[in-house]
Amino acid sequence: MTQIQFNSQLVKLKGKLYYFALSLTSDPEKAQDLLQETFLKALVYREKFVRDTNFKAWIYTIMKNTFINNYRRSVKSKNTFDTNNNDFHLAFSKDYHYPAPDSVHNEKDILRKIDKLEKEFREPFKMFLTGYKYKEIAEHLGLPLGTVKSRIFFSRKKLEKWLKEYEN
Repeated sequence: MTQIQFNSQLVKLKGKLYYFALSLTSDPEKAQDLLQETFLKALVYREKFVRDTNFKAWIYTIMKNTFINNYRRSVKSKNTFDTNNNDFHLAFSKDYHYPAPDSVHNEKDILRKIDKLEKEFREPFKMFLTGYKYKEIAEHLGLPLGTVKSRIFFSRKKLEKWLKEYEN
């Protein structure tokens, strides 16, 4: 497919893509942004399109995946914006609750219990608590992914058993 044919097919789909974007976002401005982002990605990754495949499905997939990635990114950040005209980005979540005074003591006890875990369980569990993904832990420790998942699971179970006194 030549560049001209590619561009021509892309432009023909503009209206339908806009309505699809509108169905995903429910906001005309966001739909327009999603449409532009989809067009940009399609043009940038044009060489990845396989000839004699469904062009329309390829473009719709780009749009759907772009929407999902943007949505996940926005949910993950959970950021809020200041309502003044400066639109300063606030780096905290509205849902944050400060810990009760007695929970600091509990946290220290919990950390002591974590340190009592065997090294093979403690190391992946601490990495998980600090925000590493299972795959990153597996790569860092040179372990299979399933082993990392099971060690973290069994660490949780051991801690749950040890910390029954803090249930109430």
